Amino acid sequence: MMPGMPDREFTPIDRLLSGFGNALRTVATAAGQPARPNPAADVADEPLDEQEKAHAAGLMRVNHAGEVAAQGLYQGHALVARDRSLEAELQQAASEEFDHLAWCEQRLDELDARPSLLTPFWYAGSYAIGTASGLLGDRWSLGFIAETESQVCEHLESHFERLPEGDRRSQAIVRRMHAEEAEHGANAVRAGAASLPPAVIGLMRLTARLMTTTAYRL
Repeated sequence: MMPGMPDREFTPIDRLLSGFGNALRTVATAAGQPARPNPAADVADEPLDEQEKAHAAGLMRVNHAGEVAAQGLYQGHALVARDRSLEAELQQAASEEFDHLAWCEQRLDELDARPSLLTPFWYAGSYAIGTASGLLGDRWSLGFIAETESQVCEHLESHFERLPEGDRRSQAIVRRMHAEEAEHGANAVRAGAASLPPAVIGLMRLTARLMTTTAYRL
């Protein structure tokens, strides 16, 4: 925002157009240059054999799909957020998540691999979930974000062991993502996140398992 300009009150149409633009940027085009440097920029790999390379590509494709879903989730929450400061925080988190998306995409290119073929589905489903949970109120929206980020951190921690030992570039990206996902979850808790019912948490885990299993190959 330029100095001296008043805050602009975004209308529902503004938010819809913003969400539509984000969807196109996420699913219809290459992510392009991230706002921040890739954490693997100065990291050298050890040689990977074809099996290791394919496995690393599958894991990074899963991470890319997760970041696509994160874009949909945060944009869906922001669309219906009651609190303008919360909306701004959600958009900031989405911006950082977009860097994660770009870093994963760059690594997939280096591994001669492609993103998931189901990218539009991951975005649309998460956008719908984000909007629906956000309609219940900001505390529930934050609760959903906090639990999502907790599960994402568990998933990324598993990649510390599953990525090939010599794939230091992917490891550098995953570790940076893990640190920022944990921060996003902590921010949601500090902002007043509600505790989700166990049944909802279980359903979220089941959905995440479906996505990770499918995105690894597709």
